[in-house]
Amino acid sequence: MSIHVVLVHPEIHWNTGNAGRTCLAAGATLHLIEPLGFSLDEAQVKRAGLDYWEHVDVRVWPNWEAFEREMPRFGAPFFFETNATQLFWDASLAPAEGTVLVFGRETGGLPAALREQYADRIVALPMTSERVRSLNLSTTVAVAVYEVLRQGRVSELGAESRELNCKLPREQGGGSQEGGSSGTARVSNSLPPETLPPAP
Repeated sequence: MSIHVVLVHPEIHWNTGNAGRTCLAAGATLHLIEPLGFSLDEAQVKRAGLDYWEHVDVRVWPNWEAFEREMPRFGAPFFFETNATQLFWDASLAPAEGTVLVFGRETGGLPAALREQYADRIVALPMTSERVRSLNLSTTVAVAVYEVLRQGRVSELGAESRELNCKLPREQGGGSQEGGSSGTARVSNSLPPETLPPAP
């Protein structure tokens, strides 16, 4: 599973450093779309990423158009905006071809042109309090990245369960197993509770 985190015109070096640390921990690639609101040479960026920054897979792009041309080979894109109507956990964020998570700048979000072009790909994290306008950028990145990992894990476990069910031999004779009357062993396709998404 490949995960790509894209920050479009990020403004605050601390957020970028923290996003880089999350990417390294999760095995994701960090893409930065210029112009940036800071220099990547600043000590604060490296400090935010602690001693991990030099190990982060960071790719800098001169503009969105340059990245967009290459985006199809990275995976399916999902754009995060505060006022989106679709919640991120209702979207299939872990397709086989890979995932591209796109985030806008801290003060203005995604450019209007991207919101219009990719309106059907925009998702949001839920917020229940009207007193909160938005979540911190690096916090949102971390939540989104680990939701991708969670969904991928659930898919893998579901596939393993189905494969096991297919491989079970048919019971010899006409007897039935508890819970079934077809003469075949029954295996629940349900996943362990800790792998299931929260109940709505």
